Amino acid sequence: MKEQIEELERWGADVIFGRAKGFRAALMRFSMSALSGAFRGIVQIRIWRYRSGWKKQHHLGTQVVAIGNITVGGTGKTPVVELLASSLRDRGRRVAILSRGYKSKKLDRPQRWQNAKGEAIPSERMPKVVSTGSALLLDSKYAGDEPFMLARNLDGVAVVVDKNRVKGGLFAVGQLGSDTLLLDDGMQYLDLAHSIDIVLVDASSPFGTEALLPRGTLREPPKNLRRASYILITKCNGTSNEALIARIRRYNRTAEIIECTHGPIHLEDVFTRERQPLEFLKDKWVGAISAIAVPEAFEGSLERLGARVEIRRRFADHYRFSRKEADVFMQRCVERDMELIVTTEKDAVRFPRPTSIDVPIYFLRIEVEILKGQDIWDDLIARICNPPAALQPVLRQRHAYRA
Repeated sequence: MKEQIEELERWGADVIFGRAKGFRAALMRFSMSALSGAFRGIVQIRIWRYRSGWKKQHHLGTQVVAIGNITVGGTGKTPVVELLASSLRDRGRRVAILSRGYKSKKLDRPQRWQNAKGEAIPSERMPKVVSTGSALLLDSKYAGDEPFMLARNLDGVAVVVDKNRVKGGLFAVGQLGSDTLLLDDGMQYLDLAHSIDIVLVDASSPFGTEALLPRGTLREPPKNLRRASYILITKCNGTSNEALIARIRRYNRTAEIIECTHGPIHLEDVFTRERQPLEFLKDKWVGAISAIAVPEAFEGSLERLGARVEIRRRFADHYRFSRKEADVFMQRCVERDMELIVTTEKDAVRFPRPTSIDVPIYFLRIEVEILKGQDIWDDLIARICNPPAALQPVLRQRHAYRA
């Protein structure tokens, strides 16, 4: 059943991206196109309800920075969240990342927590606490891929998971002492009022397939970029973004624009954490395995680094590999004399240890590098670190978490 669901999800993605051919795929695309019109109306009505005040937004009396996009997946959001969180932490902010924990499993039993008075917090008021900033409490199964990855990489930054991110924010402020909340994948989460909206646009595919869900990959129409305070053009390859910036300016004339790239910095062994320089890939025969939205980009990165990618295994985004699947892929690589197996960092956090590691397994560590707009980025960090008087901690006492 798991394999059938995974195959269906992958076929659905192939339909959306135009990779699937034939009558059945064409019929599915036609049906999805009809639904996209209805989806557009629902999205715009929902936003209007919040903007008009019909739907309540919660104000926690502290900084809430939303990082998101108008497309589904693939914009490189997690490395940007990591860079922002570490920059703010290094400037003395007490940062908490709020995530919905996409595809994370429900806890077998609620976590226990006591407030400053030694009183137990009721389980219904408890989000999943992935990290307190000083201790990692959950694995990727219960945290979700990105929250666990962020928690593992960011000492001194709390990570909290709950679909209700108002509840997560209240807990972070009241129990973890956070004064800055980063709303991961938060552009569409409007229950919690945003102080700043950072929106990511992928330079290689800025508006996805140019159609809204479910026919395309747009969560919102491009004109909704007008809500952005800052726009990061991600995955730049050094060529001019002038045409893209001109289009963005049609929707948002005032947002500050930063251009950046997501570059690999080293290889890291999935199990031993041993590091190798990128040159280690040159002329190596490689088996690539991934479960991400755009596997072509990952595989292309390996090839540009000199790897000979002979075997490619792709799963649906966020798919959790079984040990059997890892063993089968390992055996396939052994039979084809592969020298390395390489996966993504997001996949590495849920990669099961094969029965026998006959071929070393590495992930490609990716970090963000700002190409244009470093001064804008520095001003953004300063703006968050020096909030207006109305957002000082004395105000947030009214909204502090109560057991």
